[in-house]
Amino acid sequence: MSRIVKIAAAAYPFDWLADLDAYRAKISAWVEQAADCDLLVFPEYGAMELASLGGPLVAGDLEASLHEVARHEAARDALHADLAARHGVHILAASGPCFDGPRPVNRAVLFGPRGRIGHQDKQVMTRFEREDWEVVGAPGLRVFDTEVGRLGVLICYDSEFPLLGRVLAEAGVEVVLVPSCTDTVAGFNRVRIGAMARALESQCVVVQAPTVGDVDWNPAIDENRGAAAIYAPPDGLWPESGVLAEGLMDVPGWVKAEVDLDLVAESRRNGRVLPFAHWGESAGVRLVD
Repeated sequence: MSRIVKIAAAAYPFDWLADLDAYRAKISAWVEQAADCDLLVFPEYGAMELASLGGPLVAGDLEASLHEVARHEAARDALHADLAARHGVHILAASGPCFDGPRPVNRAVLFGPRGRIGHQDKQVMTRFEREDWEVVGAPGLRVFDTEVGRLGVLICYDSEFPLLGRVLAEAGVEVVLVPSCTDTVAGFNRVRIGAMARALESQCVVVQAPTVGDVDWNPAIDENRGAAAIYAPPDGLWPESGVLAEGLMDVPGWVKAEVDLDLVAESRRNGRVLPFAHWGESAGVRLVD
């Protein structure tokens, strides 16, 4: 298995969709634009544009829009499975609501050339998700062993919690995927800083894929700020900035980087510093008088 992986992170804008065929055409075009890559990462809540299929009243209602998007889950899965197989790529589809219980989780699904690999649900809800939208967490992280490396997913806010990243690092994850959706520059920077910190302390690659642009028809995704990027630990084996590739703020499109995954193991074994190996020395520290 080649250890050189080409990764694409989407800065993804929302569209009002006339029908499901319009959605299929849009996602197909996006995947075709990054078909020269091995791993494609779409953002958090990118699936919410499917709320437009319910018409203005449904799309403009927080609760109704959740159910409308969830209604198209099977069609979304079939589309991404087909595209992954057709282009021979791995795709983390844009996350969206999934009703496994009375309230929805925020779920991102990973697909490979041979079909659906699995899903990751968001762990920690933001204030808006828990107080206004009543989207719930589904505790439990997954690790995905794939032809493009050992992958894990921290959805947006999850990337701001070091212990979640540590669980994935200790499980041998080499690339952490961070789909995000933030409505302010401050929010984007919180996730960006979290993603870069997880790359630093876990000595791995972290991919951030945000939503971008304004939406006047759904209050959950009305403003979207961000820039797609691919991060690494700022160590001797990687760029001094820790940035492998980075797009322009609020500009839609793909950001791509070629990554040698063997450098993850080498960083953890023989980096200029060894935060992954030395993590335990910080875990038991207590205040002293």
